[in-house]
Amino acid sequence: MPHSAGLQYDDEKQGHRTRASRSAEPPGVLPLAPAKKEILLGNEALGLGLAESGCQCLASYPGTPSSEILPAFGAFVNRYKLRAHYEWSINEKVAFEVALAAAMAGKKAAVAMKQVGLNVAADPAMSSAYQGVEGGFIIIATDDPGPHSSQTEQDSRLFGLLALLPVYDPGSPAEARAMVAAAYKLSERQKLPVIIRPTTRVCHARQAMQLPRELAPEQRTARFRKDPDRWAATPRTRFFLHQKLNHKLESIRKGFEREKRFNRNDTPIPTSAGRIPLGIISSGVAHGHLMDLLASEPAALKGVPVLKIGTPHPLPMKRVAEFIGCCRNVLVLEESMPVIEYQIADRRNVHGRLDAAVPNAGELSPEVVHDVVARALDRFHPRRTMPRLQHGAAERKLVQGRPLRHPSLCPGCPHRATFLAIRKAVPRALITSDIGCYTLGKNQRAVHTVLDMGAGITLADGLHKAHRQDGLKRPVVGTIGDSTFYHSGPAALLNAQYSGSRFLVVILDNMITAMTGMQPTPASSRLVDGGEGNAIPLEKVVRGCGVSYVRVANPFKTKQFITKLKEAQAYVESPTGGMAVVISRYPCLIHEKAVTKTGRRPVAVSADCDLCLFCQDNFDCPAMTYTEGDTQVRVDPKLCASCGLCVEMCPRSAVSFTGRGKAKNG
Repeated sequence: MPHSAGLQYDDEKQGHRTRASRSAEPPGVLPLAPAKKEILLGNEALGLGLAESGCQCLASYPGTPSSEILPAFGAFVNRYKLRAHYEWSINEKVAFEVALAAAMAGKKAAVAMKQVGLNVAADPAMSSAYQGVEGGFIIIATDDPGPHSSQTEQDSRLFGLLALLPVYDPGSPAEARAMVAAAYKLSERQKLPVIIRPTTRVCHARQAMQLPRELAPEQRTARFRKDPDRWAATPRTRFFLHQKLNHKLESIRKGFEREKRFNRNDTPIPTSAGRIPLGIISSGVAHGHLMDLLASEPAALKGVPVLKIGTPHPLPMKRVAEFIGCCRNVLVLEESMPVIEYQIADRRNVHGRLDAAVPNAGELSPEVVHDVVARALDRFHPRRTMPRLQHGAAERKLVQGRPLRHPSLCPGCPHRATFLAIRKAVPRALITSDIGCYTLGKNQRAVHTVLDMGAGITLADGLHKAHRQDGLKRPVVGTIGDSTFYHSGPAALLNAQYSGSRFLVVILDNMITAMTGMQPTPASSRLVDGGEGNAIPLEKVVRGCGVSYVRVANPFKTKQFITKLKEAQAYVESPTGGMAVVISRYPCLIHEKAVTKTGRRPVAVSADCDLCLFCQDNFDCPAMTYTEGDTQVRVDPKLCASCGLCVEMCPRSAVSFTGRGKAKNG
């Protein structure tokens, strides 16, 4: 049976399993049936691994592909009636430090985030390696090779090298679950944080596994022991902690040399005399694809040994060197960076990403692995051949006869209304944006920069200052989502206000963290565990940053909203003005269907349409369709949300309401 049998990839990462619920059940995971063999998402397997290992504190900030881990853990906590704290923290740094404190007090704890979230938490992560922990502490950093929904396809295994932390690299949901238990044992033995690094194809694969009928893990009482030389170490003391850390890593390396579950020879090394023409070292999901290939091409790959590495840092050097010594050439298959390759001292006969034997960007999909191995056989084992794949043939077949669509905001999304109003109110503006659904405002030609979380304000600040320095009065509008503002907006806004900047900030408030699965924001009093928190309205946070000009507007009341934006921009430009913030507030169409359907009216395109295609180039509503040969744009009734915004948008007044009722774009 192929290695990956039982796995199904879930490319619709934010399907019904990640939709918010208003019941006591944590949003994001369906209630689980009585104990039996069940099919779990990779992130659910990680949540189960944490629960059965006795994790008592899990903190996270949502971000694909990590978002389902925390709600899955919460579902298992409720199912097995465990005592544990879990929370959506305000950002990854906060999440890291909340969980780390529990581990410092002797409890088992964990933090979960996507790979770019680890950048936000890098400061405490680096320092925690020196200070260590008392209880077990796991850092789950999910990587996104491709990337599918990230700014980068950075490799968190490299962070392990940088921070001097051990790393586990799972290749399947079941292995990810097993690695949680192993990581906790290692963490508690060495009193050190441990990284588990699943990729998208592990997080969103599904695999059948047996669940326990009951769980009764150890429940520890918090006991923080004062030790200033450790927990409040000065730079000189950090030097000695660093030396101690180095010794720990060498001890861990020796343990990884003996590891047989995650580091193993999945095909035997032939004992015949002479060195083998080709051997393969693989890790993560690429290893599963390789084993499938070995099963489907047994003749071509007969006698090709495979070393599977599940602990890429610290690398079991002796074991790898022995494998390389048995082969004339070694191919390394790993995502996304050559982390294993970097650690091999003698790479003369080693081939991978560093010498372009493996593509240096993108996923190692089954097709890519097939092609890479076929080329390696041609080059190093010419008596063995494998048929080449027709790249892209399957994809072309899937889309044949269907229109290709780019990512777009949902029909009826309030963000589309906001960007339309900004362009009308401040037509010459440079518009900076941020990470979230609203990044797709670039399809409306209303987003000019996207960098990272919070940069919607900081880049606007920098652009304003750069133009002001030259005496230029170029309007700048910074846009940022509500969840993103809570994550990293206040510091950026404080800096702009303190340093005397003058530009308009528009916070796109759809009242939920929509992009990653409908998690609540601090504006809601609803917590992930069903409890009640303390709601913190955006307006209060903004005013707390020193900004006095704060207005709230409904983007679907287009004329009123445009007027408010113009007034805010006039305040920015006034001699007695300053920073201005407009909060564009309307609920997400997907999350609050009942609310957003109130007062909607269908629309139709009249013969006045002259195919100027403004709606295609500057509005980007999926319901407005046009194909070659059409005499006018059409409205697809299956996609149209009847928001009525297109009536305001059309420069030819060719879109009008049909039926009765009052429109929402007054």
